[in-house]
Amino acid sequence: MHTLEIKDLTVTVEGKEILSSFTLTIKSGEIHAIMGPNGTGKSTLTKVIMGDPTYRVEKGTILFDGEDITKLSVDERAHLGLFLGMQSPIAIEGVSNADFLRTVVSSKEGKNFKLFPFIKELDQVIDQLEMDHDMIDRDVNQGFSGGERKKNEILQMYLLKPSMVLLDEIDSGLDVDSLRIVGENVTAYQKESQCGILLITHYRRLLEYIHPTHVHIMIDGKIVASGDFKLVDYVEKNGYEKMEKKEVISGTCIVKELARHE
Repeated sequence: MHTLEIKDLTVTVEGKEILSSFTLTIKSGEIHAIMGPNGTGKSTLTKVIMGDPTYRVEKGTILFDGEDITKLSVDERAHLGLFLGMQSPIAIEGVSNADFLRTVVSSKEGKNFKLFPFIKELDQVIDQLEMDHDMIDRDVNQGFSGGERKKNEILQMYLLKPSMVLLDEIDSGLDVDSLRIVGENVTAYQKESQCGILLITHYRRLLEYIHPTHVHIMIDGKIVASGDFKLVDYVEKNGYEKMEKKEVISGTCIVKELARHE
């Protein structure tokens, strides 16, 4: 069992407050989906959890299994078992996908790294994701489509075997088939590993493949509503306007309101 705790976290960038006294706990086996308007700090949250130095933590802590990781570097957090699937994965010219993956996996496994089991698993996951095998010999994300880049992120997740997964709008830029493939593979990995997942998305369609155990609405850098999948239905029907006006301030209230109309 693993636990990621974000306690009373306030974060700024260039003097502007992005996260405001943000608090959330994610445990192994849980899938937390965060939705909200653009510019409310959702992507910032995932980057801060992973230790992006662009952002300044003004107060609060990030704990992983009870250990304060707020000041750890990105690679130190990755070695603990955290993984971020990025919204806009970068291309790395001159480094092949194969070399990149072999390096990061061997760095994590150390003396336990074995080349042939790695190659076997790599081929298996490439087939699962319905990727072209020649992509493994191309430079990382160089010339890849949006869907190929997102599949490449999920390929990295499978090989690194994280215990806590952060997915920042992994559905953006995906066509219908790629969305299904990515969604089904994330769900399969979660069931197999019992990892915890923090999922940032704007759309219901991804949540039809990756079923959240918890749904949160984030506005102005903090969670203003929490509930179950009924909260997704509420947002799809009503938008965020009521929450922005603070007419509804908790997921419990929303779920009760929906129940009265069922």
